[in-house]
Amino acid sequence: MAWTRLYDEAEPQRVNRWLAQNGVCSRREAEALIARGLVSIDGQAVSDPGRKIEAGQTLVLADDAAAAPHGPLTVLLHKPVGVVSAQPEKGQVPAVRLLTREALVGDSPVIPDRDTRLAPVGRLDMDSRGLLILSEDGVVAKAVIGPQSDLEKEYLVRVAGPVSERALGLLRHGLSLDGRQLKPAKVSLLGPQQLRFVLKEGRNRQIRRMCELVGLAVVDLYRVRIGPLRIGQLPERRWRVLTPEERRALVGGG
Repeated sequence: MAWTRLYDEAEPQRVNRWLAQNGVCSRREAEALIARGLVSIDGQAVSDPGRKIEAGQTLVLADDAAAAPHGPLTVLLHKPVGVVSAQPEKGQVPAVRLLTREALVGDSPVIPDRDTRLAPVGRLDMDSRGLLILSEDGVVAKAVIGPQSDLEKEYLVRVAGPVSERALGLLRHGLSLDGRQLKPAKVSLLGPQQLRFVLKEGRNRQIRRMCELVGLAVVDLYRVRIGPLRIGQLPERRWRVLTPEERRALVGGG
């Protein structure tokens, strides 16, 4: 289905820049799509890569745009315990090493190798498991971990120790780490020793340290969601490529 969007901003803007802002593709990819005649404004094909779109005009990206060369790669990995997100010490296994052809779910335009610069987008320590994003896309990284990011991260956490109402209240709001107040968190009790955390920040080992402050020890920490992205049925140690629709949702483009 063609991507269609009405331009409703006050000031005209270059088409390639606007497509990038909407998470559709990079500016360079947009220029390639224009060159292939796959971009139109109000029914007229755009031929000038410097063309600006104005308020009230409708841009359409043709179906064939999906066949364009792939842009920066972003993948979702179900990271197991014992694997580090990045920068391994001697004897440790980095998450990027799990991105093999055999572990791929679905299709990928490329299989990462030593020359692929995939960096973890957000922390997930070695003792934790679940959803990890690795990307070479700066727009995705900014959307997830940039200073203006407001994306929620959801975790299922099994703990040891007494889970009191006072402890839950402090976990929700009232704790500080490294001399700085934490943002309010959504923390709910799912079972006798099972908690659900929803955070909008990612301090170093934050949930484990929060729990320690209220007398709880984390036994298992499982991240199930980052913003609109859920781990779903992705098996442990397997990975898949982020879809264009997921990318748009992640960066706020719809």
